[in-house]
Amino acid sequence: MSNNPCIFSFFAGSGLLDLGFETSGFNIVYVNEIFSPFIAAYRHSREVLNLPSPEYGYHEGEAADVSQLIQGLAAKRLWELVKDCRKSHNIIGFIGGPPCPDFSIGGKNKGVLGDNGQLSASYVELICHHQPDFFLFENVKGLWRTTKHRLFYESLKQRLQQAGYVLTERLINAIEYGVPQDRDRIILTGFHSNLIQDMGIQIGSNELLAEGYFPWNNHILYTQKEIFAYPWRKCELFKEDSIILPPDDIPQELTVEYWFRKNDVLNHPNTQHYFHPRAGITRFVAVDEGDVSKKSFKRLHRWRYSPTACYGNNEVHLHPYKVRRISVSEALAIQSMPANFILPENMSLTNMFKTIGNGVPYLASKALAQTIIDFLETKEWSPKEKVKKQLELPLEFS
Repeated sequence: MSNNPCIFSFFAGSGLLDLGFETSGFNIVYVNEIFSPFIAAYRHSREVLNLPSPEYGYHEGEAADVSQLIQGLAAKRLWELVKDCRKSHNIIGFIGGPPCPDFSIGGKNKGVLGDNGQLSASYVELICHHQPDFFLFENVKGLWRTTKHRLFYESLKQRLQQAGYVLTERLINAIEYGVPQDRDRIILTGFHSNLIQDMGIQIGSNELLAEGYFPWNNHILYTQKEIFAYPWRKCELFKEDSIILPPDDIPQELTVEYWFRKNDVLNHPNTQHYFHPRAGITRFVAVDEGDVSKKSFKRLHRWRYSPTACYGNNEVHLHPYKVRRISVSEALAIQSMPANFILPENMSLTNMFKTIGNGVPYLASKALAQTIIDFLETKEWSPKEKVKKQLELPLEFS
């Protein structure tokens, strides 16, 4: 077992968030996910990428089961694994993005009363009980921006502070990190006060990291102000297999077409995985390239970024210049996944698109992981060289 900082992953889906952490130098040792097709996809992708299995394995079940303070079998087993991991590792982190439709403006919007809303509280209890050195919590911006949800979110933060965590948060947009997608998410990160003290950092009276201590901006490639000021192409009359030359006054690396080409989506194993409607082709043709104004039947523009990758609730994303919906390989490209990340052939189309839409874009995940590394290497912490040695980066994927 390597001596890299260890990650226990919850609500892991098919491993999009985890992959960014793994390729940044963290060691994924435990994976929890309730939905068996996602666990199967997680296993499959790791085999294709030649990544080792998590040391403590895959655990199929509700995260709430392992967060219960009453020592059920699942909770007791997790406690033992965390204890075992501490014997040989200096740093342990929990990461996860509890399912979020209950906080999504475009989803159920039930908040804490919804089944998924309660999972956020379960994840926080899990952190408070097992006391990892740090954690990352990812969720939709509705949890942070909507008034009725914000009260719940603030109560979660208060619970974490009472359990000894020093917090920092940011509303990120994946496009800032080079993802060809306009995707806002709230990221809450916390570090145990014991670790903070060891690092020699002074804690503010409100138990938040003082402004500037956590290097949120280190791996941002473009500011949102800069990105959205570019003269992005609006709408073009749809024509199958049309040719539109790339404009030279925009960052092409943030466009759908750039990533389709980068990932060679037409030769990807998931290229034939897309929905074939029995009817409605006429409707497909009627939507202009770049018209994403409606709730459903959004046609992407090849030379623009994609709206949020969300393929449920009848939200349909159409190919820029084909008479069809986008494929799984194209959706993976929009999530900035490595070209050799593959979902298994026997997974249903519905589950493929669901796990992609639920996942954290790879480049955003990687940037967040590297930002945490930068913080752990902060100059105020005396054992800097030991931590640097732990964080030697593994081989990057193309």
